[in-house]
Amino acid sequence: MAKIAKRVAKANEAFVGKSLISVEDAVKLIKGTASAKFDETLEIAMNLGVDPRHADQMVRGVVQLPNGTGKTVRVAVFARGAKADEAKAAGADIVGAEDLMETIQSGKIEFDRCIATPDLMPLVGRLGKILGPRNLMPNPKVGTVTMDVKTAVEAAKGGEVQFKVEKAGVIHAGIGKVSFTEDKLAQNVRAFVEAVAKARPTGAKGTYVKKVSLSSTMGPGVSVDLSSATQA
Repeated sequence: MAKIAKRVAKANEAFVGKSLISVEDAVKLIKGTASAKFDETLEIAMNLGVDPRHADQMVRGVVQLPNGTGKTVRVAVFARGAKADEAKAAGADIVGAEDLMETIQSGKIEFDRCIATPDLMPLVGRLGKILGPRNLMPNPKVGTVTMDVKTAVEAAKGGEVQFKVEKAGVIHAGIGKVSFTEDKLAQNVRAFVEAVAKARPTGAKGTYVKKVSLSSTMGPGVSVDLSSATQA
């Protein structure tokens, strides 16, 4: 990490005199210093002026990134009958009901997103202690409890990202791969920031978005000029 930090510091010399870096400059800097042997993820961290311990300050939502995440998302769907067939046709990796519940209870969780039809939520509710801590519990607020399983599966597969503020008031997510072009990464950054801005809760007072930082999976964070992250 120390070697990477030195490379970032050297590359950052081009921006000396600037208190914060624009989205484009930050993306360029991160792409130029990413040195892992794998395709690193561009990660975003947003510090918000909220206290999620209060219900009226909870921030949660979903955003469809214009250029996807570059990650293969495995989707599990709780559905029966025609809706199960619909989920399979849409590309769901795992579809089931009681059998899927038993698989999860056994400790086998081979999916990144969980979707359920409303009628099966009493069944899924039994898995709250397992799925909840992993942020996999279906929730109507982010479109994962729905009768339109086709749209939900396609959205999950197509680059949809869910976000939820953590205890310290921080939202963190992966929003693309470093191998993406600078333009595509910048578009994803702005789409994510805009979605979080729109999700401002009623109880938020004062400055809502305090800081936005970008980094690669193995790299240090780079602070971004907020006005640059929100401009069209």
